[in-house]
Amino acid sequence: MGCVYSVPGEEAAVVRSSPARDNSFIEKMKKTGRNIVVFYGSQTGTAEEFANRLSKDAHRYGLRGMAADPEEYDLSDLSRLSEIDKSLAVFCMATYGEGDPTDNAQDFYDWLQEADADLSGLRFAVFGLGNKTYEHFNAMGKYVDKRLEELGAQRIFELGLGDDDGNIRQYELVVHTDVNMNKVYTGEMGRLKSYENQKPPFDAKNPFLAKLTENRKLNEGGERHLMHLELDISNSKIRYESGDHVAVYPANDASLVNQFGEILGTDLDTIMSLNNLDEESNKKHPFPCPTSYRTALTYYLDITNPPRTNVLYELAQYATDTSEQEQLRKMASSSAEGKALYLGWVVEARRNILAILQDMPSLRPPIDHLCELLPRLQARYYSIASSSKVHPNAIHICAVTVEYETKTGRLNKGVATNWLKNKVPNENGRNSLVPMYVRKSQFRLPFKPSTPVIMIGPGTGIAPFIGFIQERAWLKEQGKEVGETVLYYGCRREREDYLYREELARFKQDGVLTQLNVAFSRDQAEKVPLLSLTPLPRCPEWEGNHEDGAVVMVYVQHLLKKNKEHIWKLVNDGNAHIYVCGDARNMARDVQNTFYDIVAEYGNMSQAQAVDYVKKLMTKGRYSLDVWS
Repeated sequence: MGCVYSVPGEEAAVVRSSPARDNSFIEKMKKTGRNIVVFYGSQTGTAEEFANRLSKDAHRYGLRGMAADPEEYDLSDLSRLSEIDKSLAVFCMATYGEGDPTDNAQDFYDWLQEADADLSGLRFAVFGLGNKTYEHFNAMGKYVDKRLEELGAQRIFELGLGDDDGNIRQYELVVHTDVNMNKVYTGEMGRLKSYENQKPPFDAKNPFLAKLTENRKLNEGGERHLMHLELDISNSKIRYESGDHVAVYPANDASLVNQFGEILGTDLDTIMSLNNLDEESNKKHPFPCPTSYRTALTYYLDITNPPRTNVLYELAQYATDTSEQEQLRKMASSSAEGKALYLGWVVEARRNILAILQDMPSLRPPIDHLCELLPRLQARYYSIASSSKVHPNAIHICAVTVEYETKTGRLNKGVATNWLKNKVPNENGRNSLVPMYVRKSQFRLPFKPSTPVIMIGPGTGIAPFIGFIQERAWLKEQGKEVGETVLYYGCRREREDYLYREELARFKQDGVLTQLNVAFSRDQAEKVPLLSLTPLPRCPEWEGNHEDGAVVMVYVQHLLKKNKEHIWKLVNDGNAHIYVCGDARNMARDVQNTFYDIVAEYGNMSQAQAVDYVKKLMTKGRYSLDVWS
């Protein structure tokens, strides 16, 4: 989706590397003066919140506690806890799926099963978090309590069994029947009425309402809709640099929101609050409250991405049909069959929460619990397609609308791009506004304008390079010495989706772009292996088995290979900076492999040495990536 970054409903994988003793909770407790450790096995965050609360409450009794993720520590150290005076280990353990441990407690569970440790010096207590509607109620809590005793540990408090069916809800619903509407949130991300009374600085919790001044289609044909948008940031005091990202807060489609009211039989204009039951928690509400269900579903909640398994786990209790309830529970389990069912029925079929409610007629959860469970609607990030040197009061966006048919025959649409596509500047005399802020990036032009740059950006990956080229042109106008500016761009067809064709041609004619190489991957009937404003010889390895030597597929990496000697001279002799923007899964990887090959060939290096050479370019900031997957 064109240098767009969003992770709605997904958690980024975190890679941890630790010195040998960093995974010892005993050493950490000794260093920080703690004597209570509260381990949590948590899938949805509830057990983790309980553990944090318990560890903080320890000070009331003259003790000091810490919450700990068992996945991060060596649990064999439990046998050493007696080294700490007045020590205690508490285990807040949720049960997941069919009596399984949560993902972060799986290693602890495996260790308990295999351990032959002497835990006679360990004092412990266990609190389980479960739901009586499930067959394996609190199985994990019961097992940990039983197994620790078998290993010789001393239980100092009886096993506690929390019942979610008895409503271990994090938030309590309050419906407001008589409320001052001036105190009701209508889509603001932070401060109430912040959209009516705008005050800088603008950031994620205080976005600026930018006026949309231009929204034009960039492509001349094809099924896709590629667009160029311009946002007016006058009087906002917002500053940006070429290569930065603009974050846009979109709104969910009104027709989807209305269907929730119809399916769940709810008045979406009801004003309500979801209040945290833990009064001492810093997070008072899951989203700004008080507000209406309509506002929450429109501006605050992600309703278009496939829900995670923890949401299915919580919703299962509301399915009145036995087979539907069993299916939901199975998909939420950690069994191989359950994982496969979730992957096929939810992920690969791209079923969002609305589709699941439609396909499971007996599943009708209370709308307040559904709103509690759904993740927040995230801002979408776009690489800025302009230079502040040329456009100090505007931010340009280049994007492609996302729209596809799922395996169930539904038409799924990207939230932000379709919302932006339908925005019309000055519609009926009214400003069309976009909540936004700028996120700084490390994707920067070289400090010295004379340094050569090689830019590789197929499709909407060209976005930041439009800003780069604008800035190089401005520097040239200021009398600065500007180094070689080389662009490798790719699209499907020359006559359909060659973005910014006129602008690029003008930059080439003015001498700002010293080389413009364009690959048209789907133009199979072309008589030459590539189309470029820089003359290049034919390349037999790209030609199909046609008598006229027509090309089947040409991508940016093929153009790099053809220009490999020039590329090497720019990088090795000219200290050029390399920039890649676009698809991380295929294009960025293929381009990087091409650079490995070029470096190995012209630098007389082994493949391993070439890889190291490119990695060092990255470390020095001379090989920069702005990619998405």
